Amino acid sequence: MDIGDLRSEYSGQPFRRGDLDPDPVKQFAHWFQQAREVAQPEVNACTLATAGIDGRPSARTVLLKYFDADGFVFFTNTHSHKAQQIAENPAVAMLFFWQTLERQVCIRGVAEKISTTEALRYFARRPRGSQLGAWVSEQSSVITNRSVLEMKLDEMKRKFSTGDVPLPSFWGGYRIRPAEIEFWQGRASRLHDRLRYRRVDDAWVIERLAP
Repeated sequence: MDIGDLRSEYSGQPFRRGDLDPDPVKQFAHWFQQAREVAQPEVNACTLATAGIDGRPSARTVLLKYFDADGFVFFTNTHSHKAQQIAENPAVAMLFFWQTLERQVCIRGVAEKISTTEALRYFARRPRGSQLGAWVSEQSSVITNRSVLEMKLDEMKRKFSTGDVPLPSFWGGYRIRPAEIEFWQGRASRLHDRLRYRRVDDAWVIERLAP
């Protein structure tokens, strides 16, 4: 199938260095809020790219759950494929694509596990169904059919029929501490604006990249 003619023309506004906050996390917060205001679907969804010790890359969509000056946090089963790759090679990339605004943000850095206390604080806020789901799925493992999950879910509902659902020992969060954050704004004729923050010692260096 030849889809070479399938394209959209970008029409974003100019994005200049003078528009940037000196702090890339504050700049991310600004763009994130703008994406929320225009009702960008799944605004906190991003592609997480990892690679294990064998160098073979993997990518999947995860949900960003909070961010601050220390980094960007997502949660997962700590026995999952992504977690295994992070254990072998903590260098990762996280990509947000906000089509409504014709923008992307790419974060590159190192992933590290957050504390159990921090994970529990978030887990307690999850809907009960999501809490039970964390107990049900041995993420990334091969299963014979969906009924295996449904039977396990019924089992967990009975097991935790009263009281709070406890935090599984195999579920937690990872914080990506950024070394680079690139902001990409779609522009006409594919001459996009790309501005990158790069960590050098204890300061951020801002550079413009060719599109």
